[in-house]
Amino acid sequence: MKLALVGYGKMGKLIDTLAPEYGFDVTLKLDEFNNAAGAGMTAANFSGIDVAIEFSAPAAAIENIERLAVLKINTVVGTTGWLKELDRARAAVAKADTGLVWAPNFSIGVNVFERVAAETARLMAAQDDYESWAWEIHHSAKKDAPSGTLLKLTDAMRKAGYTRKIDESASRAGAHPGTHEIGFDSAADTITLRHTARSREGFARGALKAAQWIVGKRGFYEFQEVLFGGTHV
Repeated sequence: MKLALVGYGKMGKLIDTLAPEYGFDVTLKLDEFNNAAGAGMTAANFSGIDVAIEFSAPAAAIENIERLAVLKINTVVGTTGWLKELDRARAAVAKADTGLVWAPNFSIGVNVFERVAAETARLMAAQDDYESWAWEIHHSAKKDAPSGTLLKLTDAMRKAGYTRKIDESASRAGAHPGTHEIGFDSAADTITLRHTARSREGFARGALKAAQWIVGKRGFYEFQEVLFGGTHV
């Protein structure tokens, strides 16, 4: 299968390295130099491409998604910090009748962690003696804070029925690939749930797994649907 990479920073380069393990031949690599203002998003460049993985920048993501939809290219979007434009992306995919998988985090472990955090929040919802927090740390170059993953975790907790305050915080320092922590504390004890990424490799492998899955499909999906099933949103 032929794969296009839209965004060729650290994540793009890692995906390029791992792509053959997933049956992909990377035939197009777009970055800020050959895709300024979408100049590289042409029908000629995307001829024969089966799927694209988009890891660019928050400001560029939604326009890349719309251009890929117009080109009829199924897409995996791993860029963070653009989710306020989710409805706009969904509309573009629906209009073009293509397929897209998105997630604030493509780590399989993080997506399992979200399920664990939501279930714990559901169990703690009626335990008024406990207060909760949500914290994360990433490398100093990460542009959005708190991370999209942390916001998704707290959203999942609230959807699970936890209505009390969740104290959210974020740290940016060094080269840390990412740690997310959910906690519940009372006078009697503390529950701490934590996921720590060792490298970017888990994100890259998850994105490639999603790319395999979305080839030939139509609809707007979240990565958890790839992992756990369910109907598309």
